[in-house]
Amino acid sequence: MSERTLSRLTAVALALLLAVFLPQAHSQTAQKKKDLEELRSRIEALQKELEKAEENKAEAADALRESERAISQTNRRLFRLAAQRRALNSEMQKLGRDAGALRARIEAEQAALGRLLYRQYVNGQPEVLRLLLSRQDPNETARQLQYLGYLWRARARLIADLKRDLAALDGLTERTARKSAELRLLEAEEAAEMKRLEREKQAHREVLARVSSEIAQQRSQISTLKRNEQRLTRLIERLAKEAARRKSRPAIVNRALPQPGETASAFGKLKGRLRLPVVGELANRFGSPRQDSGLSWKGLFISAPAGREVKAVAAGRVVYADWLRGFGNLMILDHGDGYMSLYGNNEALLKQVGEEASPGEAIASVGNSGGNPDSGLYFELRYQGKPFDPLPWVRLR
Repeated sequence: MSERTLSRLTAVALALLLAVFLPQAHSQTAQKKKDLEELRSRIEALQKELEKAEENKAEAADALRESERAISQTNRRLFRLAAQRRALNSEMQKLGRDAGALRARIEAEQAALGRLLYRQYVNGQPEVLRLLLSRQDPNETARQLQYLGYLWRARARLIADLKRDLAALDGLTERTARKSAELRLLEAEEAAEMKRLEREKQAHREVLARVSSEIAQQRSQISTLKRNEQRLTRLIERLAKEAARRKSRPAIVNRALPQPGETASAFGKLKGRLRLPVVGELANRFGSPRQDSGLSWKGLFISAPAGREVKAVAAGRVVYADWLRGFGNLMILDHGDGYMSLYGNNEALLKQVGEEASPGEAIASVGNSGGNPDSGLYFELRYQGKPFDPLPWVRLR
């Protein structure tokens, strides 16, 4: 088989592979995007349904809802802009290092070419035709012609390398200029978002000052706390049903049998190995009575300064990220097999519904949203919708 025929066959095979796999990849990406949009719309509908069902029971803390949502959204944008800025700075540093290495190589190539040209000039190398017509010893003529050929090839190689590296340096310079412009735009956007955040925080302080006494009074009422717990329970139940509905979609084909030690779920195997999502002092324990009402705590409240990062306790998917009465800016992660973790009273939610969270990844920042008087994180673990004590599952040191 000739080389040309083989090349044609390779091209045809590559075209066939692209024709088969590219539409599949595009279809899978489109389906993922469609599923994510559908999930977000269903969660938004659920949120509206919960709010509509209780609009006749408006509480003072509801006045904080829009300002705390706005603060959370602005903080999320700032968090992502900061991540983009760090990535851009890192890329620009690499471009700078690459440009420095290229300049050093260009200088070395220019010096080598200069030495070569100088050597030719000093030696006064004869022209090829004169060498051939001279009556020198043929062996000496051959040696000189070979040497001339070596010099020409070396010079041509040096010039080609120099042209290639100069073009590459021009490309790096252009890319660095583009990245610098991107960085300036990002910094301007960050500055605008910071101003927006200050305005939103000021508005929040004004609303809080107006309703703080009423919030404190309502928080001490058992009926308010019971409604908060019932609201959260209903939300968890609906989210669990939504997760079950999503799981039932794809066809399931059994390809393996259970192995010894695999009866527990992935999350279930983490008992005793988890870390709490934020560093701070535990202000209460699961099951202990609440001082404001006598009802028992269904989770932990971890006192921590505002703005401290809240980390995901395990890998999971965000199934709720919004403001909820009694819990402020609330995030819920679904860890699979009926396990969920809840993070409440946040200042900012850094992820959105449908996004994946890795163990230890920042997903929120500590605050006191929802009318909570103290800064900290409210944290729960639930299995099949029911809260359980997180402490046996975590290492505190």
